[in-house]
Amino acid sequence: MANGQWFPPDWPDRIRALADGTLTPVTPKRAATVMLLKETGSGPAVHMLRRRASMAFAGGAYAYPGGGVDPRDDDHHVRWAGPSRAWWADRLGVDEKAAQAIVCAAVRETYEEAGVLLAGPGADSVVGDTTGADWEADRAALVARELSFAEFLDRRGLVLRSDLLGAWTRWITPEFESRRYDTWFFVAALPEGQRTRNASTEADRTVWITPAEAAAAYDRGELLMMPPTIATLRQLMPCASPAEALAAARSRDLTPVLARARLVDGEVVLTWPGHDEFTKHIPSGTARA
Repeated sequence: MANGQWFPPDWPDRIRALADGTLTPVTPKRAATVMLLKETGSGPAVHMLRRRASMAFAGGAYAYPGGGVDPRDDDHHVRWAGPSRAWWADRLGVDEKAAQAIVCAAVRETYEEAGVLLAGPGADSVVGDTTGADWEADRAALVARELSFAEFLDRRGLVLRSDLLGAWTRWITPEFESRRYDTWFFVAALPEGQRTRNASTEADRTVWITPAEAAAAYDRGELLMMPPTIATLRQLMPCASPAEALAAARSRDLTPVLARARLVDGEVVLTWPGHDEFTKHIPSGTARA
């Protein structure tokens, strides 16, 4: 492969099945992922994790902390600071309950997978070190879904800081995939006093890397990534600081990006609207790309 684009070997067959009507798309699940940024003195670096090679989906690929929405966060009251749920509903294009759940997923997954918590005792504060044994016990309970995020915040007397997040983009897994997610990507700055760690059971490595360095390594075929990951890295490159990225997020277009597959002159052509670099041409008689 010329670059580090991750491409599942069963996609060509599934694309053809979708095209001929023998594959019924599954409904995508809501998810959130966070591009956590820190200042390096010469621009921002982003926190990335490498998925374990043994993972069935995107094994060995670099990604950001993230995961699925917990349905309990739709209904449970969450202590909240920053823009209102109504504001987030308008920004994300969903209703208020869904907006709360998506923002909660972004904050919860960042804590679960990176050990960083965007919450504090009040509307203008953030917790400091979260590496103690008692914090780890709560984090493990969140991962196991034994504890809801609202319960966790209440137990700790914490307020979710939605103002520390910026909505960046939205990607929906292609219709021919067996696992589908409707994922909102957020940016956030690493809070003062906190530090990241590899807390994810799905990752074997974590790095702080500038978007330009990561994109260059992808272009050389050294870092494996899925299209949304490399696309967002390229979008972050013009930002000179985490604060600038958060400011840019306010005007970002959140129209969902959804890959399309069509048959053209005996080839399956796979495209992502607005992202020509990911276009694939798959001969009709080929089992894999």
